[in-house]
Amino acid sequence: MEILRVENLTKTYGKNENEVKAVDNISFSVQKGEFVAIVGSSGSGKSTLLHLIGGVDRPSSGKVYIEGKDIYSLNNDALAIFRRRQVGLIYQFYNLIPILNVEENITLPCDLDGREVDKVQLNELLKTLGLENRKQHLPNELSGGQQQRVSIGRSLINNPAIVLADEPTGNLDSKSSDEIVNLLKVSNQKYNQTIIMITHDLEIAKIADRVIKIEDGKIV
Repeated sequence: MEILRVENLTKTYGKNENEVKAVDNISFSVQKGEFVAIVGSSGSGKSTLLHLIGGVDRPSSGKVYIEGKDIYSLNNDALAIFRRRQVGLIYQFYNLIPILNVEENITLPCDLDGREVDKVQLNELLKTLGLENRKQHLPNELSGGQQQRVSIGRSLINNPAIVLADEPTGNLDSKSSDEIVNLLKVSNQKYNQTIIMITHDLEIAKIADRVIKIEDGKIV
């Protein structure tokens, strides 16, 4: 089943002779449960593409459909709600709330949505992440790898349509990087979670079902 469709997506910055196409007429689709890696060098447009897919930024032209919904037909408020419920985001620098503990950071999307947390799901997730003995710890009491695991938990708690990971290992040592990549693969296999991961590391990209390469804003 197709869960994501990108049609003629373009993002342009500047005008006239200063115009730069960060994303240049990109089209592709992703099936439910697929693990896709998007690779490219710095400045290739891969992170801009990820932000457009996730509704973080609006395109200059083109469309993004998630579960058949044209996300850019939504106004800003509706798009924010859709993004919170249907898109899990994992960033390189974790973006955890420093005054919230592990459990509170993971369940933050539920709290923002005014929904009760499924405790059974939460406990299973904490166990999968290896954080069941860290749930009362604050972010500054965790290693980088543990903080990224919290970020992954937060992205999964709402059972989103897709999880978007932007260089999720970029701030970690090699051992922690391996653990995070393996955890993403487990999330993909155990929960049938659709994952799109941005990386510049071809070795990390090899764990994906499919690799899309971006150069100068185009798929090559």
